[in-house]
Amino acid sequence: MQRQGSFGGSAAFRIRVAGGVLLVAHLALVAWLTLRPLDVPWVTPPNLHPLAGIRADLALGDREAARRLGEGLALLAPLGVLLPAVHGRLTVSPLASLIRTAAAGALISLGIALLQTGVPGRVADVDALLLNTAGVVLAHLAVVPAGRAWLRRREAGGACAAREGAGYGAGRPVTLQEELSQGRTPTIPRVGIAP
Repeated sequence: MQRQGSFGGSAAFRIRVAGGVLLVAHLALVAWLTLRPLDVPWVTPPNLHPLAGIRADLALGDREAARRLGEGLALLAPLGVLLPAVHGRLTVSPLASLIRTAAAGALISLGIALLQTGVPGRVADVDALLLNTAGVVLAHLAVVPAGRAWLRRREAGGACAAREGAGYGAGRPVTLQEELSQGRTPTIPRVGIAP
């Protein structure tokens, strides 16, 4: 049985499967980039003061700051699109979807930061957590609402074309009420009880 609010059919299944495969591949790449040991002569102390690392990056100059901040934003940004694709809901509150995706991105970033404490040459950085979460939110806002709107239009167009192909309504326009209605509810006439 199909979940309410999910977009159905084989297209939905393909989107969920592709999203799941890409999500696993992206998380494997992120783990490889962030959790492999580094061979460095010395390690900076962990940054536990919010925005201190971002201020230090900005002091390095425009080009270096843009590179470092861009890396922080881009690392987990694909999760902003992949997590909703795996979830597969077409009609969901945009705010709820954004909050759910941002929370998942923040938790994944926090997990990476905690795992980095045990990896030689890696240190935890609270600014990385902020930048990673901001990247997830920006990617979600840039792609997901427009993508869902496009899929809803596509699904609605396919449903209308299927009805027209089946001769529904003999060429007359279909009203919203007719589109949403599932027909008249059958009733059973009352039968008197014999004495």
